[in-house]
Amino acid sequence: MKYNVINYFLTEGFRNVFKNKKSTFSCLGVMCATMLLFGLFFTIGENINNAVKNLEQEQGMQVFMEYDASEEDISKLSEDLNKIEGVNSVTFVSKEEAYNTMKERLGKNEKALRGFTSDMFSVSYMVTLTDLSMNDQVYEAINNLDTVRLIQNKRDTIQTLSKVGNTIQIVTFVMFAILILISLFIISNTIKLTVHARRKEISIMKYVGATNGFIRTPFIIEGIIIGLISGILSILIVGGGYNYIVTQLVQSETWQRLSINLLSFADLFGQIVLVYMLLGVGIGVIGSSISMKKYLDV
Repeated sequence: MKYNVINYFLTEGFRNVFKNKKSTFSCLGVMCATMLLFGLFFTIGENINNAVKNLEQEQGMQVFMEYDASEEDISKLSEDLNKIEGVNSVTFVSKEEAYNTMKERLGKNEKALRGFTSDMFSVSYMVTLTDLSMNDQVYEAINNLDTVRLIQNKRDTIQTLSKVGNTIQIVTFVMFAILILISLFIISNTIKLTVHARRKEISIMKYVGATNGFIRTPFIIEGIIIGLISGILSILIVGGGYNYIVTQLVQSETWQRLSINLLSFADLFGQIVLVYMLLGVGIGVIGSSISMKKYLDV
């Protein structure tokens, strides 16, 4: 008996979906647009957050010495750097390492270094911090040390990326909220058309003793089915589009010079699937419930 009831609910739910094809396609279009827009901002935001985290792991600065620094100066600077409060690690970078790093960054344009030798570069120290909030304090302390020629600081880059990431998250939330409301409106009106067409049948069911829950369930299943289909379509589109764009970016010379790692879609897959499924089911259930209020005593 229980199996027959479940089978009835599912059959009616699927029948409602395919009975009003135009309305169903309208729902799918709006919900897919909602999910695709969310997917766009979500993937951009996650990659920016990942880039910020990678920079924060380095969370420091490169301290270049004077070109004529002696071995004694190099050793003393290392000791002085390690004494500064807030310094986590100090890594020596020789002239040869600096030269080779520059060659790698230039890539195919390596010939631009023709005539240069490693002696033309200065030794430096890569300094990481225990806490990024101490950046200014550490910077000032290092800047007051002798033999320090230049300090390259990534703080501005980190702050800029953090601001961009926060802005994208806010925009995503606002657009997401607006599109959810639009989706609810469309799907509730779509199901309302089905309910209206079957109002006499619903009245008869109520007359013979059918509960509100029994009458409502097939329409809720209809909303869930539309939501799940929208979620699956959106995952396929976002996944394919994201992988294509990432492949093109990674293969470009400009992006390789930036040395920014992009997340794979596999890294984002779990979160996107969870949000899309919850969104699809949630909108389906809420939209269906709204559409039934006129016809049921709730």
